Amino acid sequence: MWLYKGKQINSIEDLPEGTFGFVYRTRYIPTDQCYIGKKQLIYNLKKKLGKKEKALWEGKGRPPVYKRVEKESDWKTYYGSHAEVKKLLKEEGEDKFIREILELAFEKKRLTYLENKYLFTLEVLEDKRYFNDNIEGRYFKKDFIENLDT
Repeated sequence: MWLYKGKQINSIEDLPEGTFGFVYRTRYIPTDQCYIGKKQLIYNLKKKLGKKEKALWEGKGRPPVYKRVEKESDWKTYYGSHAEVKKLLKEEGEDKFIREILELAFEKKRLTYLENKYLFTLEVLEDKRYFNDNIEGRYFKKDFIENLDT
Protein backbone atom coordinates (compact mmCIF):
# COMPACT_ATOMS: atom_id res chain seq x y z
CA MET A 1 0.00 0.00 0.00
CA TRP A 2 1.17 3.50 -0.85
CA LEU A 3 0.14 6.64 1.03
CA TYR A 4 -0.43 9.95 -0.74
CA LYS A 5 -1.60 12.96 1.24
CA GLY A 6 -2.95 10.63 3.94
CA LYS A 7 -4.94 8.47 1.50
CA GLN A 8 -4.23 4.87 0.55
CA ILE A 9 -3.30 4.31 -3.09
CA ASN A 10 -3.93 0.78 -4.35
CA SER A 11 -4.49 1.25 -8.09
CA ILE A 12 -3.80 3.70 -10.89
CA GLU A 13 -7.45 4.78 -10.70
CA ASP A 14 -6.75 6.19 -7.21
CA LEU A 15 -4.39 8.78 -8.78
CA PRO A 16 -5.30 11.76 -10.97
CA GLU A 17 -5.79 10.97 -14.63
CA GLY A 18 -2.64 11.33 -16.69
CA THR A 19 -0.23 10.62 -13.84
CA PHE A 20 3.04 9.40 -15.38
CA GLY A 21 4.86 8.54 -12.15
CA PHE A 22 5.77 9.74 -8.70
CA VAL A 23 8.61 10.56 -6.34
CA TYR A 24 8.43 8.42 -3.22
CA ARG A 25 9.94 7.84 0.21
CA THR A 26 10.36 4.33 1.58
CA ARG A 27 10.90 4.43 5.34
CA TYR A 28 12.42 1.52 7.28
CA ILE A 29 10.55 1.80 10.59
CA PRO A 30 13.09 0.20 13.04
CA THR A 31 15.89 2.68 12.22
CA ASP A 32 13.82 5.47 10.60
CA GLN A 33 16.14 5.35 7.57
CA CYS A 34 14.62 6.37 4.25
CA TYR A 35 15.12 5.91 0.54
CA ILE A 36 14.00 8.54 -1.95
CA GLY A 37 13.30 7.50 -5.52
CA LYS A 38 11.02 7.80 -8.52
CA LYS A 39 8.70 5.30 -10.14
CA GLN A 40 6.87 5.26 -13.46
CA LEU A 41 3.37 3.82 -13.56
CA ILE A 42 3.35 2.76 -17.22
CA TYR A 43 6.14 1.58 -19.51
CA ASN A 44 6.16 1.79 -23.29
CA LEU A 45 7.72 -1.36 -24.67
CA LYS A 46 8.82 -2.29 -28.17
CA LYS A 47 7.42 -5.73 -28.95
CA LYS A 48 8.27 -7.74 -32.05
CA LEU A 49 5.36 -8.39 -34.39
CA GLY A 50 4.33 -12.02 -34.83
CA LYS A 51 3.71 -13.79 -38.14
CA LYS A 52 -0.07 -13.22 -37.96
CA GLU A 53 0.35 -9.48 -37.34
CA LYS A 54 2.85 -9.20 -40.20
CA ALA A 55 0.47 -11.09 -42.51
CA LEU A 56 -2.15 -8.36 -41.97
CA TRP A 57 0.21 -5.97 -43.77
CA GLU A 58 0.11 -7.98 -47.04
CA GLY A 59 -0.10 -5.59 -49.98
CA LYS A 60 0.28 -2.51 -47.79
CA GLY A 61 4.02 -2.18 -48.15
CA ARG A 62 6.76 -3.32 -45.85
CA PRO A 63 5.44 -4.39 -42.42
CA PRO A 64 6.92 -2.85 -39.29
CA VAL A 65 9.18 -5.06 -37.19
CA TYR A 66 7.98 -3.76 -33.80
CA LYS A 67 4.87 -2.33 -32.23
CA ARG A 68 4.57 -0.11 -29.17
CA VAL A 69 2.83 -1.66 -26.17
CA GLU A 70 1.94 0.00 -22.87
CA LYS A 71 2.41 -2.08 -19.73
CA GLU A 72 1.77 -1.24 -16.09
CA SER A 73 4.98 -1.25 -14.03
CA ASP A 74 5.52 -3.12 -10.77
CA TRP A 75 4.82 0.06 -8.79
CA LYS A 76 2.31 -1.65 -6.45
CA THR A 77 4.96 -4.00 -5.02
CA TYR A 78 7.97 -1.70 -5.42
CA TYR A 79 9.99 -0.51 -2.41
CA GLY A 80 13.14 0.84 -4.06
CA SER A 81 16.16 -0.18 -6.05
CA HIS A 82 18.80 0.16 -3.32
CA ALA A 83 20.46 -3.14 -2.36
CA GLU A 84 20.10 -2.50 1.39
CA VAL A 85 16.37 -1.79 1.05
CA LYS A 86 15.91 -5.00 -0.96
CA LYS A 87 17.90 -6.99 1.61
CA LEU A 88 15.92 -5.64 4.58
CA LEU A 89 12.65 -6.23 2.74
CA LYS A 90 13.59 -9.86 2.11
CA GLU A 91 14.85 -10.46 5.66
CA GLU A 92 12.27 -8.52 7.67
CA GLY A 93 9.19 -8.20 5.47
CA GLU A 94 6.94 -5.47 4.15
CA ASP A 95 5.41 -4.59 7.52
CA LYS A 96 8.71 -2.95 8.58
CA PHE A 97 8.33 -0.32 5.84
CA ILE A 98 6.10 2.66 5.10
CA ARG A 99 5.81 3.82 1.48
CA GLU A 100 4.75 7.40 0.82
CA ILE A 101 4.22 9.23 -2.46
CA LEU A 102 5.76 12.68 -2.09
CA GLU A 103 4.81 14.22 -5.42
CA LEU A 104 3.13 13.22 -8.67
CA ALA A 105 4.50 13.90 -12.13
CA PHE A 106 2.64 13.97 -15.43
CA GLU A 107 5.62 13.64 -17.76
CA LYS A 108 8.97 11.87 -17.77
CA LYS A 109 11.28 14.88 -17.67
CA ARG A 110 9.35 16.44 -14.79
CA LEU A 111 9.59 13.15 -12.85
CA THR A 112 13.39 13.12 -13.13
CA TYR A 113 13.56 16.80 -12.15
CA LEU A 114 11.37 16.24 -9.07
CA GLU A 115 13.42 13.25 -7.93
CA ASN A 116 16.65 15.27 -8.18
CA LYS A 117 15.02 18.22 -6.44
CA TYR A 118 14.10 16.04 -3.45
CA LEU A 119 17.48 14.29 -3.38
CA PHE A 120 19.43 17.56 -3.32
CA THR A 121 17.01 19.49 -1.08
CA LEU A 122 16.98 16.71 1.54
CA GLU A 123 20.79 16.40 1.25
CA VAL A 124 20.52 12.60 1.08
CA LEU A 125 24.24 12.16 0.37
CA GLU A 126 25.22 14.08 3.49
CA ASP A 127 22.76 12.46 5.88
CA LYS A 128 23.16 8.95 7.35
CA ARG A 129 19.37 8.67 7.68
CA TYR A 130 19.11 8.06 3.93
CA PHE A 131 19.97 4.83 2.13
CA ASN A 132 20.59 6.76 -1.10
CA ASP A 133 24.28 6.57 -1.95
CA ASN A 134 24.34 8.41 -5.27
CA ILE A 135 22.45 10.89 -7.40
CA GLU A 136 22.29 10.13 -11.12
CA GLY A 137 25.46 8.04 -10.83
CA ARG A 138 27.40 11.32 -10.74
CA TYR A 139 27.35 12.41 -7.11
CA PHE A 140 28.25 9.86 -4.44
CA LYS A 141 27.81 9.60 -0.68
CA LYS A 142 31.44 8.42 -0.35
CA ASP A 143 32.53 11.87 -1.54
CA PHE A 144 30.80 13.41 1.50
CA ILE A 145 31.69 10.65 3.98
CA GLU A 146 33.94 12.89 6.12
CA ASN A 147 31.00 15.26 6.62
CA LEU A 148 28.57 12.58 7.80
CA ASP A 149 28.09 13.29 11.45
CA THR A 150 24.26 13.55 11.60
